[in-house]
Amino acid sequence: MGNMISFPRTSGGSAKGYLAEAKAAKAPGVVVIQEWWGLQGQIKAVCDLLAEAGFTAVAPDLFEGKVIPYHDEAAASAAMSSLDFASATSDIVRGAVRHLKSRGSKTGLTGFCMGGAITVIGATRIPDLDAAVCFYGLPPPQVASGKDVRVPLQAHFANEDDWVTPDKVDALEQELKSAGKTYEIHRYDAHHAFMNSERKNVYDAKSAKLAWDRAVTWFRRHLA
Repeated sequence: MGNMISFPRTSGGSAKGYLAEAKAAKAPGVVVIQEWWGLQGQIKAVCDLLAEAGFTAVAPDLFEGKVIPYHDEAAASAAMSSLDFASATSDIVRGAVRHLKSRGSKTGLTGFCMGGAITVIGATRIPDLDAAVCFYGLPPPQVASGKDVRVPLQAHFANEDDWVTPDKVDALEQELKSAGKTYEIHRYDAHHAFMNSERKNVYDAKSAKLAWDRAVTWFRRHLA
């Protein structure tokens, strides 16, 4: 189990996040970005699992303490809409990346839904980053596109997703391929948020395990 910490924002001041530490002092780091529900227990559990896999992980609290019940999509949408994605990425997320990198190890970025979109933005805009894994989230192309990705990027999407549709995934893959980027894109016969074990209506255990194993392998390859 981890604990809540404070870490410096790049703009000054501090942000809070959940930290789960690997056993090795200089283990590679992974920053984990929440869904639009806030810093839920499931996101903290992802950090704990990463720590067990040999990564020190931190999940920044982008909603500053606000955690939204899974049934309240209106509140979640409002909270997400009030977040400046680009500013949060450069200020809080990059601050978290720097906090982990200060330990002397490479650092990756991952996120789910809203956090997946921020992961792609981070992969284009955070110079301190070494690798990224996105789960079923994409920013608008004018905010960040595949051709601008700076780090090895692995991405996981659901075929039954009406939020990040297969057409959008195809467009991302074409951008990455045309620009000669290092990437993997995986598609699953599942629904949006299939990784979230707390949401029984969309969780898909088989797809989730496969995606998780692929993500851990990707980070071990590129953060070693």
